[in-house]
Amino acid sequence: MQDIPTWIWVVFWGVVLALLAVDLVAHRGRHGESHRAAVSWTVVWIAAGLSFNLLVWYVLGGRAAQEYLAAYFIEKSLSLDNVFVFLVIFRSLAVPPRSQHQVLFLGIFGALVFRALFIFLGAAALERWHWVAYVFGGILLVTAWRVFREDPSQQVENKAVKWLAHRLPVTQDLHGKKFLVRLADGRRVATPLLLALLGLELTDILFAVDSVPAAFAVTQDTFIIYSSNAFAILGLRALYLLLAGTVGTLRYLHYGLAGVLAFAGGKMVLERWVHVGPLTSVAIIAALIGGSVWASRRAQKRDVARRTVASGPEARERPGPTRSTEVEA
Repeated sequence: MQDIPTWIWVVFWGVVLALLAVDLVAHRGRHGESHRAAVSWTVVWIAAGLSFNLLVWYVLGGRAAQEYLAAYFIEKSLSLDNVFVFLVIFRSLAVPPRSQHQVLFLGIFGALVFRALFIFLGAAALERWHWVAYVFGGILLVTAWRVFREDPSQQVENKAVKWLAHRLPVTQDLHGKKFLVRLADGRRVATPLLLALLGLELTDILFAVDSVPAAFAVTQDTFIIYSSNAFAILGLRALYLLLAGTVGTLRYLHYGLAGVLAFAGGKMVLERWVHVGPLTSVAIIAALIGGSVWASRRAQKRDVARRTVASGPEARERPGPTRSTEVEA
């Protein structure tokens, strides 16, 4: 692990805070975004993350840049799982689009804080106890099996939100953009917005248990892991707006995510005997996610074609089953 100049941390935080400020100002007062705007902002966030890698390459060298790219792709891939969670939480709590940006912005800001805690504690543990790598690898492999078996697009409720709803006094109605309101009897209660925010934060903490060890599979440099994580999750709001309407059609995506987790877990467990370079890791991750998306889109087109054929002229002219009105003796 090489020494990281203090000034590059300053530059990193300056860029991150500037981007957060731009995002906050640019979307203030908007009630929703078009698909075109979501695409544009997604491109902006990805370009920002990849552009920062040029600075990593210039200051820390080519090897560090490759590790950053691999960690970024891992986190960006696993962040697709967050999109499912956002969709479930907002739908279950009936949070309108005009209020979602505020919740997502604060949720992402909180994620930056919690990810830092996980990453620096994980790095300290790995530096002191080598066997922790096998623990991380085991966690990833178990999670990969769970993701493989459970399609997140089929979830109708979020367990974190359900748990919070039974333990917090919550009003059923939204009160503008307020997170807490005072009732007529003087009690302060949470609104669905606060429940959504806490649900996002708790779920992200659970996801960090998976995604942070996955990043440690390609590098143990805390700056590279945290900066790549930060730039990957900064674009989550735009990614959610881009995929919210179509994420349910990606029926095989969870297999790709499971593959990424299994690859990262296996890499950590077998690193002593089998070495996989950062660029090879990027290629494997891209193939797993790209393959699952391609298979999902192909299946979707096949289903549409079948429905079109089934509703064609021949299907409409074919007599359907008739219901008998006579009672058998």
